[in-house]
Parts: sequence; structure tokens; C-alpha cells
Amino acid sequence: MDLRKLKKLIDLVQESGIAELEVKEGEESVRITRAVGSQQTVYLPQAGINDMLPGRPALTSHSSIPDDDKEEEQVPSGHTMKSPMVGTFYRSATPGGTAFVELGQTVAEGETLCIIEAMKLMNEIEADHSGVIQKIFAENGQAVEYGQPLFLIGDAD
Repeated sequence: MDLRKLKKLIDLVQESGIAELEVKEGEESVRITRAVGSQQTVYLPQAGINDMLPGRPALTSHSSIPDDDKEEEQVPSGHTMKSPMVGTFYRSATPGGTAFVELGQTVAEGETLCIIEAMKLMNEIEADHSGVIQKIFAENGQAVEYGQPLFLIGDAD
């Protein structure tokens, strides 16, 4: 894999909006990951990639916040409603329309919480638990992954 191919792969990730791409050619492999919600792209080389970049140091990614310094967030207890598919999260049926649910709203099992667009199909996502919406994790129009938390539903008082 030469530098031109690597550049094309980076451009592909940036233009397509996909979160991650991994390519293997023989013993060489490269993974390109784009942080969701930002324009920063992180390049994580795999074994063999340094052979393609003669005279260049290895590319690495490090967290800027040490684990010891991270403060624990107080997350309310409840049922976490997770995304059943990969797609685009929408809080309402139409752009600018009324959201299906708001924070503090009581929902019943089977009630529509959001829509996830996947492959040009709009999929209504229904509550799998009754209770009160305590937190909405995804932003309207945000790409979501399978198993990603969407809502925190607490027990009704």
C-alpha cells in the first residue's frame, strides 16, 4: 500500500462520513477512525504500516486526559435504551417538527421515541421499557452505531 492509496482512504473516510475503515493488504493493514461529532480524523497504524512510511516516525494516538484525572459523572439509574441498528438518529418525524419525546416525559412500552434512518428507510424506534425519559444521549441528525445508548428511561414515580 503506497502513500497515494493511504491518502485516498483518508479522503474517503472524511467525505463519506463513516466512522471507521480498516483495510488489509497481505501483512500490511491500516485503520482510519474519525471521531464522531468532530472533524478530527485519527490515524491508527497497524503492523507493517511503518514499512510504507520510510524515514517517518510511527503515528500514534494518545488520550490527553489521564484516567486518574477523569471525574466520574453522576448518571441517573434506569433502563438504557440502545440503538438496534446503525443509521442516522432523528428526534422528530419531520425536520423542525415536534420531537417524539422530551426530557421528563413519561413513556409507555411500545411508544415511538425516535426514528433511525438506515439505507434510506425510516425506522420508528419504540420504547422497550415504560418510565420517564431522564436523558437523551444522541443529538438530532447524529450517526449512531448498533448498541449505542439513545435514551435513559427511569422508573415512573
